[in-house]
Amino acid sequence: MKWLGILCIGFAFQVARADTPLPFGVAGSAPAAPWHVAGLPKQSKPFTKFSVIDLDGRRALRVEASSSYGNLVHPLTPARPVAQLRWQWRADELIEADDLRTKAGDDTALKVCVFFDLPLDKVPFVERQLLRVVRSQSTEPLPAATVCYVWDAHLPVGTAIPSAFTKRLRYKVLESGPARLHQWTTERRNLAADFIELFGDESTEVPAVTGVALGADADNTQGHSLAHVADVVIEP
Repeated sequence: MKWLGILCIGFAFQVARADTPLPFGVAGSAPAAPWHVAGLPKQSKPFTKFSVIDLDGRRALRVEASSSYGNLVHPLTPARPVAQLRWQWRADELIEADDLRTKAGDDTALKVCVFFDLPLDKVPFVERQLLRVVRSQSTEPLPAATVCYVWDAHLPVGTAIPSAFTKRLRYKVLESGPARLHQWTTERRNLAADFIELFGDESTEVPAVTGVALGADADNTQGHSLAHVADVVIEP
């Protein structure tokens, strides 16, 4: 089962918004704590590779998937209300065989995910029991609701669908196709609006955010992808 911005430009702006950058650390090394790699329970397949580099004058995370699965997770402790999430991303190689509507094609070259602390009593009964089982097998505190923004190879921008593996994870396509490959694109998302769009069938109250994850996976299509993320910033 598969689960799981721009830096402040002025001191006054920082004080007013209390934005929280999530830095990756030193170029040429693995991402710095509290960032850490997380996979599937008892994962035996290869992990997606994450490394910190300098690219185009910015500190960036290099994300490479090769028949692999993995997420780079930044927990937020304690959980907190979050208004917006900002980041920059750049896709360099997409997964041509992906199709998020199917289990066989449920891969993505780049995703930025947000974990929401949705109360279990909001989760439908059968899924609640499945979530409890999976949580018992994982060393990660698996969220009950995850929104993943993706750069997809085919689906139209604006597509919003649940994962083919679990409705605890739902996708929103922000970029599609190769037209902007090798170009940095800035995203800024209203998390409350996106949560209501994707999980409003279960809750009309927006839960606190427990973490952010970056990732790519190519384990279902046995494909390969390369992408980069920079300047991830939380706006409370």
